[in-house]
Amino acid sequence: MTESFPLHECVFNGDTRKLSLLLRTHEIAEKDKHECIFLLLAHGAPVKVKNSQGWSPLAEAISYGDRQIISSLLRKLKQQAREQMEQRRPNLVKALKQMGDFYMELKWDFHSWVPLISRILPSDVCKIHKSGCSIRLDTTLVDFSDMRWERGDISFIFKGENPPKNSLTALDNECRCYQHVRHEETEMEIEDEVDILMSSDILAAQMSTKGISFTKAQSGWIFREDRRETVAGQYDSDLYTINGLTLEQRKRREHLSRDDLQKNKALMESLTKGGQSQQGGIDQNGEIYRRESLQPPPNSEVTWEEYVSAEPGQYPNLGRELVYKESSKNFKATVAMSKDFPLSVDMLLNVLEVIAPFKHFSKLREFVTLKLPSGFPVKIDIPILPTVSAKITFQKFEFRDDISPDLFVIPEDYREDTMR
Repeated sequence: MTESFPLHECVFNGDTRKLSLLLRTHEIAEKDKHECIFLLLAHGAPVKVKNSQGWSPLAEAISYGDRQIISSLLRKLKQQAREQMEQRRPNLVKALKQMGDFYMELKWDFHSWVPLISRILPSDVCKIHKSGCSIRLDTTLVDFSDMRWERGDISFIFKGENPPKNSLTALDNECRCYQHVRHEETEMEIEDEVDILMSSDILAAQMSTKGISFTKAQSGWIFREDRRETVAGQYDSDLYTINGLTLEQRKRREHLSRDDLQKNKALMESLTKGGQSQQGGIDQNGEIYRRESLQPPPNSEVTWEEYVSAEPGQYPNLGRELVYKESSKNFKATVAMSKDFPLSVDMLLNVLEVIAPFKHFSKLREFVTLKLPSGFPVKIDIPILPTVSAKITFQKFEFRDDISPDLFVIPEDYREDTMR
């Protein structure tokens, strides 16, 4: 067993010399587990992986508390995400071209039966134009402050054939200015994110659909009948209740101090009142205060043989003692399925598979094929909090061959504003 994982054993023992040889690089003599991490990252070790308990290398690094390691993993994670997206870009461009040009209106809103909460929940109608491999999205929501949503006239233009740094542009049509959305984060943005990670709970959440089922929604007390609805005034739909949706969430906070927990509680209270998120601070010299690395946990006395021989999911703890909480919540949602909608679910899946492919995409396609009722989900209503639900409605969709190319061009009288 111990010979089956030579790289793993080198990292466990901090043997950078042997690790270097195994990676076919120069020899490094220092016995430092930190150096093992940097060696693996330098050779493209994937960061977006999880162990059998669902925790990623970044999550474990946050628990350990070494700022340099957290920063290195975060940078590599973002770099690998960009590289994977660029590898998919040719297929994305091809899928968009094959799909046909269209115009679509998508309404989303959060609603609540509590009047005060309902007043501050957002809603918007997004207008989407697609031509060739270009997409334009128009929206009106700009910002949230002082318990109010600020409205404006914002457009996002994606041009699939442009280089990454110029492929996505944001337009403020009221101020008549634009900004190319950066392909990479700045150094300050990375460090800000590290501060947030080091001062927040480590979260892992997933929506389980193992026991999901669809049943036709019914109305009437005595004479029950299947519910039907005309969505957006044009799509005759059958309403279904979605049963068995479960949100599984795990939370760790062994790296947080009592002061951190109090600050996080105050921050959440401020955000619910429309305040601003401020994780960092300014010291007496006017410099941005950054969180320092934590004291490392005591060295583990677990041997490699004990570690590698442990039962799956029961590996001995090598870092801090876990402060861990697990919860799950069942949801019951509703969906309106229409056979009148011009776009098919299969066409949508073909695009999603290119835009956001993941390891088990075939299972998603199988789930849609075997479990999802026939038609297209023109309206979905799902509770996200005890008093708040989210609703997405496809209000309009039409394939068109008269979409103006000017929609995807920055107007000549717009000025570039890099500071927004």
